[in-house]
Amino acid sequence: MPTIVNIADIADPRIEAYRNIQERDLVGRQARFIAEGAVVLDHLCSPRSRFKLESVLLESRRLDAMRPSLEQLSSDVPVYLLDQRHLDAVAGFHLHRGILGIGLRGEPRDANVLLGNTNLAVCVEGIANHDNMGGIFRNAAAFGAGAVLYDETSCDPLYRKAIRVSVGASLLVPFANAGTTDDMLDALERHGFVTLALTPRSDAEEIEVAIASLKGKRIALLLGSEEPGLSALALDRARPVRIAMKPGFDSLNVAVACGIALHAVVRVDG
Repeated sequence: MPTIVNIADIADPRIEAYRNIQERDLVGRQARFIAEGAVVLDHLCSPRSRFKLESVLLESRRLDAMRPSLEQLSSDVPVYLLDQRHLDAVAGFHLHRGILGIGLRGEPRDANVLLGNTNLAVCVEGIANHDNMGGIFRNAAAFGAGAVLYDETSCDPLYRKAIRVSVGASLLVPFANAGTTDDMLDALERHGFVTLALTPRSDAEEIEVAIASLKGKRIALLLGSEEPGLSALALDRARPVRIAMKPGFDSLNVAVACGIALHAVVRVDG
């Protein structure tokens, strides 16, 4: 069980990392990230998490509900308690969930190592929206993708909102920054993946047809941002596929498209 510490003064330096959360979201936390909410913190406390907890900050009345999760932590992880009014003052806004944790990023993962350990990867190019990044990780966890790779123009999977939208999946699914699109596709080729590039283009192959022809192959799904979509480079180097839709409408949220595509892979490829 971790050490429980009642905080009497909101200026206490032990809770400095939790101060002005939204402002720090913008400037970054260097080697740390912040987790918010019961489900996310439960994942972070779990042995399944790929990251370590540095500390926890709770609204005092949340302690009993969180005990089953917190009991998985060692005694060197402090759990700080504050009442709601003082917690809001520290965070800089009303924190209705009343549950925060500081995680340690650790060393970045190597894309080549991750690809060597899975037969199904999700790769993204230019995903700058944290809701979409979180949704993609949630889908990756739900359908058993072994890795998520993102290019250098995509947003941080450990941004607070991305973690929250992923329901903690970005703490569980291995991920790596793969550099440029070329770097990412080179790595996929080295590891024998067939890369399926999701696009609404009418001349692209239907995804179920493509997957049926790849039984037993290592598959990577490549997704781009909703407005411009994948770059010409990505579409040229990968195998363009589309999700069949009703005539006259060809637009899906990228996270939704990711879920449909992953379901198709799991259903067809087993």
